[in-house]
Amino acid sequence: MGPLVVKLGSSIVATDDGEVRADVLGRICDEVAELHRQHRAVIIVTSGAIARGMGVMELPVRPRAVDELQAASAVGQGKLYQFYDELLRARGVPTAQVLLTFFDMSARTHYLNARQTLRKLLEWRVVPVINENDTTTTDEISFGNNDFLAAQVAILLGAERLLLLTDAGGVFTADPHRDPSAQLVPEVTDFSALEPLDIGQTASPLGSGGMRSKVVAAEMATAAGIPTVIASGLAPGTIEAAATGESTGTGFPAQEGRYSSFKLWLKYAKPVRGRVLVDAGAARALRGGGASLLPVGVVDVTGMFEAGDAVEIAHEEATVGKGISNYSATELRQVRGLQSGAVRAVLPRASEEAIHRDYFVLA
Repeated sequence: MGPLVVKLGSSIVATDDGEVRADVLGRICDEVAELHRQHRAVIIVTSGAIARGMGVMELPVRPRAVDELQAASAVGQGKLYQFYDELLRARGVPTAQVLLTFFDMSARTHYLNARQTLRKLLEWRVVPVINENDTTTTDEISFGNNDFLAAQVAILLGAERLLLLTDAGGVFTADPHRDPSAQLVPEVTDFSALEPLDIGQTASPLGSGGMRSKVVAAEMATAAGIPTVIASGLAPGTIEAAATGESTGTGFPAQEGRYSSFKLWLKYAKPVRGRVLVDAGAARALRGGGASLLPVGVVDVTGMFEAGDAVEIAHEEATVGKGISNYSATELRQVRGLQSGAVRAVLPRASEEAIHRDYFVLA
């Protein structure tokens, strides 16, 4: 049985002025400790380092400049983890601070190393407390928010369930903060059904996410076969209910036709370095499944990438998928549109496939 991954948003961790919600975190740690006593593995993914730093530095609003965000995180991160550590240690639960970056998930060897470390901590019955390493991240290599980080951790470890705690009771038909007639959506089996709903992209004054990012994180996790719940972190018993499969908040059942862990890593974690435009025949073959992309199907190449980098594959204006290129951008420009024999004449040691089907995933 995989672990339960519990993600706490900034609105759960801290008040609007950056003070830690000691009562809320204390109750959550009570529930985590009870699961720990039942020999259930739990991982906490927490936001709030920047919020805590803002509170310490008495900053009135969340900074926007990267260096200010990083500095606020540096001030708040240790103090936030200390809070978790003291609360859980008082309940007989050992913890470990784990700071991850997008690079840790996008570089395959780092990804596997992170998995090994987290598995060992769980084997030792330690509760990892995970946050993004905001102090060293950049706009180009960040998760964007911890909802995506939590989904990646759940996928990484084959979690039993992902629980995204927020200050709302789940997904509503409209933003309940603005529309009192908004109704809770108890279960989502078709993500496209949520598109017309005003589920909101705004976050609390201290946060960076919002309900929209939680829904995307749920889509990521359920594609890996991991049931996901979005529920209130302010309501007692939410973690216990989610852990036992009781109905709480909004549930997202695991999707059928799940991808392998490698293809999920490729789809959601590997950054794109360029774009490859293909003809209609190649697009049909890729969408039909089981086909590799050959140079003859390539129409144009944009960006500068190396062999082994991920690229977006598109036909006209529509994205087809994402794959790992066997060619650099320069090489692929040389052989685009050529049959295999002509490719070998230009690049004698080149692979027959520009992108092998095993290293391609549909959009």
